[in-house]
Amino acid sequence: MTALISLHNAAFNLIERAGNWLMPLFARFTFAAVLLLYYWNSGLTKLGDGIFGLFSPSIGAYSQIFPKQLEAVGYDVSQFGIFQWLVVMAGTYAEFLLPLLIVIGLATRLAALGMIGFVVVQSLTDVYGHGATDTKTLGAWFDRFCDSVIMDQRLLWVFVLVFLVVKGAGALSVDALLRHRHAATQA
Repeated sequence: MTALISLHNAAFNLIERAGNWLMPLFARFTFAAVLLLYYWNSGLTKLGDGIFGLFSPSIGAYSQIFPKQLEAVGYDVSQFGIFQWLVVMAGTYAEFLLPLLIVIGLATRLAALGMIGFVVVQSLTDVYGHGATDTKTLGAWFDRFCDSVIMDQRLLWVFVLVFLVVKGAGALSVDALLRHRHAATQA
């Protein structure tokens, strides 16, 4: 029995050590495979036409972020002020920049924190701005259904992001490269 316990402990100690570099990489891979194009495509819908669309968001951007306010002004974005423009532009840029940072592993912990905030705001906007309160879309935790868009899916998204906040990007990342470079200059 002692030999079996020793074998068990040796095997799982090895797996645990491998997991220290493998799991952050796998979390970033999971984020890239599931959410990178989702957020980039969402960001593209918010850009205006042409090269100056980078600074002039589409009406779709306002309708996604400020749906009730846009309806209240008769879909005339010229009635919005600088605050709404800044929020829309910050959200649009965040949809491109934060996922890219996570995938390449640069400033990963901060980018993952930013994405957690983004997912929370996105979810609140879906519920309160777009009225996504039906049982199928909103869902509930601890029920027998695992396919709701907001409560179930986004909890899994946030778990991946929290993992990256806690563990960082791992050994195969720009963060690790910069950390090693900094350590070499300090030696």
